[in-house]
Amino acid sequence: MPLVKTKAVSRSPRAGGSHAAKTAVQQTTARVREMHHAIAAKSFSVLRRVPLLAGPTRLVQLAHDGIVAGVYQAIHHTSGVVFGAAALIEERRLQQPPAEPRGGLATRVHSALNGVFGDHLAATDNRLAIAMTLRHEGIVLSLDGDSPCSPLPVSGRRVCVFVHGLACDESSWQPRAAATGGASAVDFGRRLQADMGYTPLYLRYNSGLPISRNGGELAALLERLLATWPQADSELIIIGHSMGGLVAIAACEQAAAARMRWPQAMRMLICLGAPQLGSPLERLGHLVTSALHVSPVTQPLARIATARSQGIQDLRQGPGVARAHPAAGHIAYRFLGGSLAEDVEHRFGRLLGDGLVTLCSATAQAVAGDVQTATLGRLGHMALLTDARVYRQIADWVAALAEPERTAVDA
Repeated sequence: MPLVKTKAVSRSPRAGGSHAAKTAVQQTTARVREMHHAIAAKSFSVLRRVPLLAGPTRLVQLAHDGIVAGVYQAIHHTSGVVFGAAALIEERRLQQPPAEPRGGLATRVHSALNGVFGDHLAATDNRLAIAMTLRHEGIVLSLDGDSPCSPLPVSGRRVCVFVHGLACDESSWQPRAAATGGASAVDFGRRLQADMGYTPLYLRYNSGLPISRNGGELAALLERLLATWPQADSELIIIGHSMGGLVAIAACEQAAAARMRWPQAMRMLICLGAPQLGSPLERLGHLVTSALHVSPVTQPLARIATARSQGIQDLRQGPGVARAHPAAGHIAYRFLGGSLAEDVEHRFGRLLGDGLVTLCSATAQAVAGDVQTATLGRLGHMALLTDARVYRQIADWVAALAEPERTAVDA
């Protein structure tokens, strides 16, 4: 992926909810107006072909178009005034940044909104746009200045960064309350810390932005992290789920191309259900959108569908197989795919995949480098985040990192 340079925004972000609601209402109104006009135009076109009705039809159409235009303009301006007033009130209340909710429904809805419209929110400097941050136990890490990462209660030399997928946040790595009673639900971060001494850090990011842009931001963030980490000889692994795996791959490629220092500490990248060859669901969405563009009546619906974020659209083709960059050839790549079918070798199971990503896409082989793949049956896309079998495979891969070190010591 090409290196993406990100620019800091100097102006303060605008109030979020009111501006987003205003845009949504006005854009929806515009699309409804377009569809109304297209349907009416077809009806009037038929009537104008009927003898003796052409003249009266034109008069009725002129009156109809004038009335309709006035109604939709009134809706547009009224919504602008109402939401504009709400925005002023909201901006006054948000003079001081509010404390962030720690988990819960509000955070999940916020992340989902960014997944669908995050590029628009970022482009308009909306407060609802999520800024990329690293977190430990729910606390945002401060990586600016010369001080180390003070929020960390434990900061060993081993670090594991978890990168969530589309429209999710770091809470997706935690087993849900309803599943905690089951033996199959595992908190990967806590287990890796207890079993192998890795400090778990969790990325939160705007998943609606282009994957290449998020990859560039993650590369820069990890450079600051390793520069401020107390242990000079740190060892880093990254575990990415779905889109998160693609973002992590992009970060490694861009960091190597820019000759950043942190990839030298990177030991392994593990991708769980990452659609390297693209997502069939997004390809289907693209086909439906293209079909809607054919008719003037459905073109407004096509424009609504096209409004989905660039991050989602990037999933249509995927980045292709991960190519190990010469400057980061020591990084081990591990790819795990799930299948809803019990027999992963069955043709139906391979085609179905985990419900969102096929096994072929999730386990696509790299052309060079240290690459291993694994597949598991009876496993859905979101279950990849907490399944005990997935953790056992991760633990086996990570434990193997120490084998060369032990061999060297024994020799």
